[in-house]
Amino acid sequence: MTNKKKLSLKTSKKTLGSIATKSQKKLFNSFDFVAQKNGFLGIEESYLNSPQDAKVVVVPFGLEKSVSYGGGTKNGPQAIITKIDYNSVAKSLDQLENITEALIDADKFPLILGGEHSITAGSIRPFVKKYPDLAILHFDAHADLRDGYDGEHFSHASALRRVMDHPISTLISCGIRNISASEIPYLENNSKRITIHFAKDKHEWDYKKIVAPLKGRNVFLTFDIDGFDSGIMQATGTPEPGGLLWYDAINIIKEASKICNFVGADVVELAPVKSLHSCDFLTAKLCYKILSFALAKPKKKF
Repeated sequence: MTNKKKLSLKTSKKTLGSIATKSQKKLFNSFDFVAQKNGFLGIEESYLNSPQDAKVVVVPFGLEKSVSYGGGTKNGPQAIITKIDYNSVAKSLDQLENITEALIDADKFPLILGGEHSITAGSIRPFVKKYPDLAILHFDAHADLRDGYDGEHFSHASALRRVMDHPISTLISCGIRNISASEIPYLENNSKRITIHFAKDKHEWDYKKIVAPLKGRNVFLTFDIDGFDSGIMQATGTPEPGGLLWYDAINIIKEASKICNFVGADVVELAPVKSLHSCDFLTAKLCYKILSFALAKPKKKF
């Protein structure tokens, strides 16, 4: 990071002005973005908690800089709640790191809405610092283990490679059905850290066995919605056939929540299609389910 100042929920506007955008000031000072009539999950203002009392803070982060096929991910958060716009990928990730760090320091559960998958490289940094045992539960059509793509080190195609640059011992990826030749050597060299459950084998999956390595661990969940089969999720830049159906994903998250402590999550790569609202609703309901499972029981300190 180029700026080492830390944000907090009580950070002054003057301090924020030197390290945050106007939209971020709004996030940390007024939280008006969660109090709109058509806000996240349609929650009425009268039912909203104050930022200090809320267990969850939803962070809309509509970054779209390295998509390789279909665009529109910058509008993903708007389709679910609203959006924030940023410039370069690296600077954007630094900004997201600041936001996420402030939220976990305040004991909040951050749910970050992308935007492209590259945002995970920024949001994961504070979690790695706070939780030495951090594990990753990953849903995707793609392994995202390339070292770069089209000259971009922080590409959406490198999202999990940048995550695994950190000393993370466990990555469980589910729904993968597209992996490039350049990713295979890295995967083989990190076979003790990375487990991939390919979508082609989903009829043989045992959900409890899939999540068993997460037992007693603090876990960050990252969900690229192209992990869903293209028959139910067309609103993404690179839809892939042969993917996950609703309960394939939900049952894995549910089983994981019984044995681990979810500390944060992101949902990425929604690229809304005009007049195709089912994908927006599916993604919003996915967010709802993630939060329901993550917060269903008292938070354990693993």
